[in-house]
Amino acid sequence: MPSERPIGIGHNGGPPLKELKRRSVTGSGGVGRYFDWRFAHRKAWKKPRDIALRREEKAEALGLTYEEYSLEIMERGYHPQPEHADAIKAKRAERRRSGGVVGQSLKGKRLT
Repeated sequence: MPSERPIGIGHNGGPPLKELKRRSVTGSGGVGRYFDWRFAHRKAWKKPRDIALRREEKAEALGLTYEEYSLEIMERGYHPQPEHADAIKAKRAERRRSGGVVGQSLKGKRLT
């Protein structure tokens, strides 16, 4: 068995001759643990109190709900401006039909 030595001068940079055991994409835990959507959801929606209050004020000024305003920030990566409000309001019906966040409380729901 060859000794485990550091790669030296003259190594061609090719793949190792010994096949390494592949690691599971889902990590060491189960699939449910790897894809813990509840944790990801809470992390995305739970913001410090000051940020949440500021977002709520801005959302009310635009005529949107806090959920709509925060969802736009998460989806688009920018804070909605007054010229975007009409387009966001137009999406309400579509989001409700598709079971989106708008118009429903997420408290106590199981996110799987």
